[in-house]
Amino acid sequence: MVVGPVRATPYTADFYCPAAKLVIEVDGQIHNFTIRRDEARDMYMRNLGLEILRIPAADVMRDALSVADGLVRLCGPSTAQLR
Repeated sequence: MVVGPVRATPYTADFYCPAAKLVIEVDGQIHNFTIRRDEARDMYMRNLGLEILRIPAADVMRDALSVADGLVRLCGPSTAQLR
């Protein structure tokens, strides 16, 4: 199960998979200008025992189904049920 957005004080994650302790961030172009903030945020979440996966928004826009399939392999059942 993946849920989102999720508040992880003092930060909000785009999506979170509790079973995998995985924070999933879809990064748009703004993240080109927030690198230090993103690094601090990632460190905070890693210190909570979470893994962080950053996916460029361009990848999602180009091939959302492939991105979803990859996430499902990490977090849950096959997306074949969703097609």
